Amino acid sequence: MFIINIKLFKHIFIYYNKMEDTTNYKQLYEQYFNENNELKNKINELTEHLKKYTAHKGAKTYYRKNKDVILEKNKEYVKTYREQLPSEKIKEYNKRAYEKRKNKNNSENN
Repeated sequence: MFIINIKLFKHIFIYYNKMEDTTNYKQLYEQYFNENNELKNKINELTEHLKKYTAHKGAKTYYRKNKDVILEKNKEYVKTYREQLPSEKIKEYNKRAYEKRKNKNNSENN
């Protein structure tokens, strides 16, 4: 009889602990719900903020129309930049670029 009472006590104890856990679940649910709403609001604020800095359709059409002019300006800039750099630096940059391409090709083949 004593053994049965211990088993019964264990079941009652487990049931009581489960009841306490449900109250904790309610608190956790409310906490996560509030945190989720705060994060959603923050995401909305950040997306609106990013809209100011992302390129609009007018910029895209400008670059499409003036693509040749922009490419020529970039080529001229690269030429003047290379003239200012010493030849040792250019060789170093070219070597580093070659090594990166080689490593990338090796990693793709493996």
